[in-house]
Amino acid sequence: MAPARPSLLRSLTPKGLFWRSLLILLIPMVLLQGVVAYIFFERHWDTVSRRLALGLTGDIIYVMRTMQKYPEDEFREWTLRAAHREMQIDAVFEAGAKLPATAPKLSGRNMDRMLHHALSERLVIPFHIDTRRDDRNISIRIELQEGVLNILAPRKRMFSTTIYIFVLWMVGTAVVVTAIAIFFLRNQIQPIRRLAAAAEAFGKGRSEVEFKPAGASEIRQAAAAFIDMRGRIARHIDQRTEMLAGVSHDLRTPLTRIKLHLAMLREATPEAGTEISDLESDIAEMEKMIDEYLAFARGQGAEAPVPVDLLALIGEVVEGARHGGGAVRLEAVEALTLPLRPNAIKRCLTNLVDNAVRHGEHIDVHARRVGEAVEVSVEDDGPGIPPESLEDVFKPFYRLDDSRNPNYAGAGLGLAIARDVARGHGGDIVLRKSDSGGLCAILRLPL
Repeated sequence: MAPARPSLLRSLTPKGLFWRSLLILLIPMVLLQGVVAYIFFERHWDTVSRRLALGLTGDIIYVMRTMQKYPEDEFREWTLRAAHREMQIDAVFEAGAKLPATAPKLSGRNMDRMLHHALSERLVIPFHIDTRRDDRNISIRIELQEGVLNILAPRKRMFSTTIYIFVLWMVGTAVVVTAIAIFFLRNQIQPIRRLAAAAEAFGKGRSEVEFKPAGASEIRQAAAAFIDMRGRIARHIDQRTEMLAGVSHDLRTPLTRIKLHLAMLREATPEAGTEISDLESDIAEMEKMIDEYLAFARGQGAEAPVPVDLLALIGEVVEGARHGGGAVRLEAVEALTLPLRPNAIKRCLTNLVDNAVRHGEHIDVHARRVGEAVEVSVEDDGPGIPPESLEDVFKPFYRLDDSRNPNYAGAGLGLAIARDVARGHGGDIVLRKSDSGGLCAILRLPL
């Protein structure tokens, strides 16, 4: 069954808590301001525009009626001067003129529509309106019996400063609210990020990272629970290590006595040398198993991460394997320095390389940087591991040596210890089939 594809809304939704919280605050504010703006422009602005248009229309009609009632030249000039002085209207009478057959095309602006509608209600004679002039004036030409009355009115008479105040108020409010929201959200998100960083550091084994609860009460509660959990886990690991260290010490004491008795028995009964050698081999194997149990229980211990040249560390492990008779080849392209627990990582790499040497004849070790991580691969040409068992071999005490190497008997803790160390550094170990048919173990460590 194919996986469900994420919805468009989910894919567009921010992944971070900061941006999601900011959207929760901003979307209602934007919607509210949109509704208010719609009501303002549909109701208030239309009303204001209509009243401005009616006021200008009233002045134009007054000038026109006065000129019609007092057609004498001296009264006409007085009327035109009064219109300019009192109404901010420049009027010119063109005697004997006629309006063109084609009127100027009106724009789609609300001003043209309102002014044309107001003049149409008051005039039954032909008139033309031209609001596309470049001199910031509106031209209204009215055809009278004696000629054409040409009126120029300032465009500002059809505008109200209310719209600018309203827009500035909306924008200013949005900016202030957004700034306050960002300031408080950053202060609330920061403790969560510190908690996440502390949890990530603890997951990588860096429990010494300083962390104090801060922020809202819920975040403080989660931080306090994390600190308690970190302390309980640390105490549990210490108790487990101390318990197994005590068990190991208690077991070594009788084993040492047995080894001493066997040495004395070898001197007393030389003819039982073969049986005594077998017993000594069993005791050595028991001691090795005890060491593996203790290493697994101890994990990474209290070792602190320090900057380590990983390539040099891998070189030491490879040289040790070569001295033991393994045919190991190392390939690396650059120096790799990162914070590690050197002893723990060396134990991890040794387990991987020894496992490859034990089951294969030719081993290749590659170290390279991949993105924000380092990969160390260990490949052998041995019999490999069945695909269904690639994860089982990481289980403690799980053994698959019947198919890999029947002559080797171990505790089944090598890969478990190696993965525990890798995950303690924030990385992991994965297994796959190598190109030579054997096994390829890949250690990934974050930079």
